[in-house]
Amino acid sequence: MNNGEIDRIQVNQLEQRYNLARSAVYTRINALGIKQEKIGNKAFLNADQLRLMDELHQFINRGGTTAEFLEFKGIQKTDESLDEPPTKPSSGLSITQSDLMQFMSAFAAEFAARSQSNSAPSDPLAYFEKLEKAVQAGWLPSTSELSSLLNIPASEILKYGDRFFEAGFVFTRAGYRANGEVAWKVSKPVK
Repeated sequence: MNNGEIDRIQVNQLEQRYNLARSAVYTRINALGIKQEKIGNKAFLNADQLRLMDELHQFINRGGTTAEFLEFKGIQKTDESLDEPPTKPSSGLSITQSDLMQFMSAFAAEFAARSQSNSAPSDPLAYFEKLEKAVQAGWLPSTSELSSLLNIPASEILKYGDRFFEAGFVFTRAGYRANGEVAWKVSKPVK
């Protein structure tokens, strides 16, 4: 071609052209349903196929995805292109810039939510209110529930026997819960 256009390009040059891993290049070729031209042991794309690859690359760099590009261009993936393995070996991993941005956004949102919930100061005396509610409602917490509430290992609570005192409350064995754990009646000492 005399106007300076490329009439074909070797597929292995696309890695440098798009600054992509080989597997990502082949993933895009397969997604577009491009049939490479083989000359000897080298694979080539013609000018039209290269234009399509360039358009996809620009679309992805603007924040789109391959699937969106295929829909935008009206390109239907054939069953053959879905099942066709890449011509060259690949890791099977292809991450586009858009995919990476979506992942980073989700990660940042999750991190912010967790750090916000972890940074909320917990009331160190809140367990007193819970014990008061247990007294008033007649609740029978299990050993593991008391362990969590009082910050005492369950094995230590069981060593106390049938009755123990802690934090101004009296805990008396009151049978067993459905899960087989000891149930405890919570009361306040009589003055």
